[in-house]
Amino acid sequence: MLAAFDLIGNPSSVHAEGREARRLVEDARAALAAAVGALPRNVVFTSAGTEANVLALVPGLRGSSGGPVERLLVSAVEHASVLAGGRFLADRVGQIRVTRAGVIDLDHLKAQLGDGPPALVSIMAANNETGALQPVAEAARIVHEAGGLLHVDAIQALGKITFNMNAVGADLATFSAHKIGGPKGVGALVMAEALAGLDPVLRGGGQELNRRAGTENVAGIAGFGAAVKVALQALSEHAERMISLRYHLENGIRSIAGATIFSGDNERLPNTVLFTAPGLKAETAVIGFDLEGVAVSSGSACSSGKVQPSHVLSAMGFDPAVAQGAVRLSLGWSTELDDINRALEAWRKLGNTLLKS
Repeated sequence: MLAAFDLIGNPSSVHAEGREARRLVEDARAALAAAVGALPRNVVFTSAGTEANVLALVPGLRGSSGGPVERLLVSAVEHASVLAGGRFLADRVGQIRVTRAGVIDLDHLKAQLGDGPPALVSIMAANNETGALQPVAEAARIVHEAGGLLHVDAIQALGKITFNMNAVGADLATFSAHKIGGPKGVGALVMAEALAGLDPVLRGGGQELNRRAGTENVAGIAGFGAAVKVALQALSEHAERMISLRYHLENGIRSIAGATIFSGDNERLPNTVLFTAPGLKAETAVIGFDLEGVAVSSGSACSSGKVQPSHVLSAMGFDPAVAQGAVRLSLGWSTELDDINRALEAWRKLGNTLLKS
């Protein structure tokens, strides 16, 4: 990124300086495409994951067979940018139920698909609050049999678990650089080869093969590509280490009477823990952890400044009082056992203070 900041060329220019900037953009495009099983020409860089989701969720998309999609079905635990429906009219958007474990109800998906015109279905690969993994490949089979298309929000999954678009049957997938240690403010939409009908959100110049106008963020995109390469090189090693640390963290959390790990019996991301305890208030816990030098979140980081129950836990069937007490801890590549023990010591202090009554 530092080298890219020193480049003065516009990547759309044909002079030497422009070609050097273009090379960095295309190297990053190839790196992301290779990481997720796609072709570089089907990668569209955006300003963030939210923009990538909005770009993906558009009526009129069509695959190699079947007519264009006319409606959108989203799971009830999706990110706010997906729940908002993208560019579909509100009356053309429906929701798919999830189980108590936070996993999509495939029977409900089948019922929804059988009751209307071709649909675009949007499902997270992994939930951003609970870390629960979704049965994406099975959902793709159901969606395709019904003549629909599948969009996968894989923003949480990239770099933490193996994700290949061909293997899971995704027609579109979205990603974000900062979730894999890259810069904030850079995202991407990746499409299957046969997909057609993508209508741009931003119109103007012909950047990104006429799919997203505006001069590319060369430094940010270069950082995205570098982060992809590093994250994928050590994926298995980091995942195994984080799972071991997560087990240690969860065992310590459960040492406080009544503590619950949400989606605890479900397959999850190796780095995500969402928990609560009877009587716990998330806002108070976040402040308490922060005073101990431990940064945690109440629900999604995108909405954690809002005092409201988690829509994810509400969709899973938990009482609002329980949802308001949910606290999320996330592990990273630099997390060590000492960090886990420090967080657990902070939790023990909080538990003894906040839950003693």
